[in-house]
Amino acid sequence: MTDTTARHVAIPLGVIVRRSPGVTRWAAWNWRAVGVLPGAAPAEWQELRRDGDVTEFHARTLTLDLWRTDTEAYLTTLSSRTPSVAVIMRPTGRRARPLDVFKVTASAYESQDYQDSGEEVVELVPMPEGLVALVAEFCDVHHRDEAFVKRRRDRARMEGAGTGKGDPRVRQLSDVYRAPSRERMP
Repeated sequence: MTDTTARHVAIPLGVIVRRSPGVTRWAAWNWRAVGVLPGAAPAEWQELRRDGDVTEFHARTLTLDLWRTDTEAYLTTLSSRTPSVAVIMRPTGRRARPLDVFKVTASAYESQDYQDSGEEVVELVPMPEGLVALVAEFCDVHHRDEAFVKRRRDRARMEGAGTGKGDPRVRQLSDVYRAPSRERMP
């Protein structure tokens, strides 16, 4: 049983990657992350099952880290239609194992950052029910709503801003918005 009252919870997650035949002549194989195994032992590309040309591997066991400061991101993940763990992989260029599985996260914000970079492959894998319950309990214990505080301008430093002379904090000899003058040639 995992202690969800701790500031940081680390859960070992095994990542299942499926290799299936490609659908085009340019890609011989299609590799996808299809599942996670909470509490899995360490493994490196251990074959789990084979059905014809389709093979599933326990590619790697990584740690899913839950931090108390990221509960808003976990709640965003849990509120989605299908709560998912993001499996982040990098292309290796090798033919036998073209993907390096290097991170798993339950944070919707962190997975979005990796998707935005475009350098990694991000697969969303449905969370098992037990993992959903654990993440929800962690959020119940640690999440605190932050009140929105509207920032107010410092009026003392903005005096004279409406005079058309530009920023009063910057020293200038004349109006910054004036049209440049033409120099006359002799």
